[in-house]
Amino acid sequence: MEMTSWIITVLVISTIHAICTWKLYIKAGRKAWEAFVPVYNGIVLMQIINRPKWWMFLVFLPVINLLILPVIWIETLRTFGKKTTADMWLGVVTFGLYIGYVNYTQDVSYEANRETKPATKALDTLGSLTFALIVATFVHTYFIQPFVIPSSSLEKSLLVGDFLFVSKFHYGARTPMTPIAAPMVHDSIPVIKKLSYLSKPQLPYFRFPALEKIKNNDIVVFNWPRDTLSNMYLPATERIDKPRDKKTNYVKRCVGIPGDSLQIKDGIVFINGKELILPERAKPQYSYEVTYDMNESIDFERILKELNSTDGAGFKNETRDTLFIAALTFDGAKKLKSISGIKSVNRIIKKEAEDGTFPDFKDGKPSVTNNWNGDNFGPIYIPQAGKTVALNKETLPLYKIIITEYEGNTLEVKGNEIKINGKTTNSYTFKQDYYWMMGDNRHNSLDARYFGYTPADHIVGKPIFIWMSLDWNAKGLMNKFRPERFFTTVSGEGQPESYFKYFLILLAGYFAWDWYRSKKKKKDTDLL
Repeated sequence: MEMTSWIITVLVISTIHAICTWKLYIKAGRKAWEAFVPVYNGIVLMQIINRPKWWMFLVFLPVINLLILPVIWIETLRTFGKKTTADMWLGVVTFGLYIGYVNYTQDVSYEANRETKPATKALDTLGSLTFALIVATFVHTYFIQPFVIPSSSLEKSLLVGDFLFVSKFHYGARTPMTPIAAPMVHDSIPVIKKLSYLSKPQLPYFRFPALEKIKNNDIVVFNWPRDTLSNMYLPATERIDKPRDKKTNYVKRCVGIPGDSLQIKDGIVFINGKELILPERAKPQYSYEVTYDMNESIDFERILKELNSTDGAGFKNETRDTLFIAALTFDGAKKLKSISGIKSVNRIIKKEAEDGTFPDFKDGKPSVTNNWNGDNFGPIYIPQAGKTVALNKETLPLYKIIITEYEGNTLEVKGNEIKINGKTTNSYTFKQDYYWMMGDNRHNSLDARYFGYTPADHIVGKPIFIWMSLDWNAKGLMNKFRPERFFTTVSGEGQPESYFKYFLILLAGYFAWDWYRSKKKKKDTDLL
């Protein structure tokens, strides 16, 4: 269906183009029918306006085409003698339809050998900036996108203040579905905090072939499927149903892939009945209760700093004999137990039903669907494209959102009867893959345990590189920088290693070579 939609879209746009330009094709010495052949008509147009044929590739890239099309409209008008500022503005503000007016009402001449260089320095500068923006937007949209980590859900692997480069092409670059949007920003414009896009029209979903598949334990950037907030960091004042590609960007670890059976027992993830073994760089964290001998002096502030506990701690009662630590690794808990005066270190495990646990939603009441919580959950099946599951009153809540919102079906339930698209059924076959995304900070992560499955069409990319890291809470400007994390890889075996020194060496080498080259050039010039 998506491919059909794409073909229809191309045919409609090509037809509009042909109606608006066929007479101009004839004036340029071409045949009228050449204006009506999709794709080919664009290649011919590039020849008519003396521009590279590869520009046509940019025309078919959503968002990029918003930048290149005005250039093509202006170049077309200039080729047929319409060179005034008014002509250029009319070409842009009418979305190229002014060309149709010229096509039918103006007796224009074709300038086959016109000067393609900008007439003024200002126009030359504008042209350079336009193409710089096109290149930057192209890279940002289809290859590499920068992100910054705002929360501690993947603490120890990704820290708050890490600046990432995220690869779009590892899992297959996704073409934007929202074509009318400000380039290189997401769902809102910085500073003014207004929506950066128009929700309509929407283009069909398309993803380029992937270099690799998502695997268990991969860290993945994706669009939060349940995002209906105008701003995720502010109290909700209204519901906003965002397009898929404009939902809030999340980063989590993929613990369950399509076809897996997942269960969480006492905070430990099990996949297909076996405990999920995390990579060395992953440091899952949990909340702990720590009791200690009040007769001994223990410097908890120093200890927590040494253990690198990031989510804070506090006393649980007035007697101050029990300390609550929000996020502590298994190794940290082990070290804490060895300290003199510490009586017990117990990991907090939820036992009772928790409000808002998938497939329930937060309504102030514990789940009535299942007795599940963030530490004890499932088992559930992770849907795989083409696979069929049985539907009944017990299983339907797990797949209701998939059937209706993610895969666009109508659902009606009357008693024990389930109807999908008006037909009674007791099964459902999935149209796409789904994933289970979780944070390593198990008690401080809004993840799949609460919002459910992540559809394949919500996948954004793979974090590959930390190019800079800042500790926002550190005192003093220089102390805010974490140079040991500069130029480190996100994935890989062993502990992360910084390549920053090698970058500095290469940078110094470049400047030395540039200085030597400039000095040699000056010497050669003086000899002449």
